[in-house]
Amino acid sequence: MSEKEITFEKAMEQLEVVVANMENKKLPLEDMMKNYEEGKKLADLCSKKLTEFEKKIEVLVKETDKGPVWAEFKPVSE
Repeated sequence: MSEKEITFEKAMEQLEVVVANMENKKLPLEDMMKNYEEGKKLADLCSKKLTEFEKKIEVLVKETDKGPVWAEFKPVSE
């Protein structure tokens, strides 16, 4: 599944499984590293998707006689 095809929720589910495997099982070092790499990719993907969602959020700025005026969400970090 490509990065664009996987949903945020699915990536989080997969990340939770990877973390549980690493926490609850005595894995060989090689398997632990594979799990770590997969977890890192999933965490990065989730972070990227959250950033994309954040950019799409709109905030009601003010109400005018013509109705609400919307503006794009601007995070504090910008």
